[in-house]
Amino acid sequence: MQEFAGYFRDYRQKRGYITMIAIANDHVGYELKHMVIELLDEMGLKYHDFGAYDTERSDYPTFGGIAAKAVAKGECERGILLCGTGVGISITANKVQGVRCVVCSEPYSAILSRKHNDTNMIAIGSRVVGPELARMIVKEWLTTDFEGGRHQMRVDIIREIEQSRD
Repeated sequence: MQEFAGYFRDYRQKRGYITMIAIANDHVGYELKHMVIELLDEMGLKYHDFGAYDTERSDYPTFGGIAAKAVAKGECERGILLCGTGVGISITANKVQGVRCVVCSEPYSAILSRKHNDTNMIAIGSRVVGPELARMIVKEWLTTDFEGGRHQMRVDIIREIEQSRD
């Protein structure tokens, strides 16, 4: 794992981004969050844990919204959200202007969401995805770059739609 952490540190320095990851969850995503934090530590990434901080019943919009605002403001470059299915917390995040959050239950969608959509947040369902698969999804998502080109044009269209909300 030391080798991977070193590679990722070099990768980040070359690219000049991902200095802070937002992470948030509800009570259902609490256990999976610790596995994700372990991966972030292995990769040498800093993170800000926006809660929830235990398994006592909590509301995903509260924690997901706070993390999404941190990403939108630029306090964190990316964000990882965890709840039962990933759906509710991703809907919350996508209400924040500037956030492009994808729900993923396999690595391929995580990769393409970065390459083609420049997603800045990912949501994973802890009732849908097991710990090892979650590790693969997060690792692929964090290490995949946006391709730009024709995809940039589409992301720009999404931004225009977002800014013209009535």
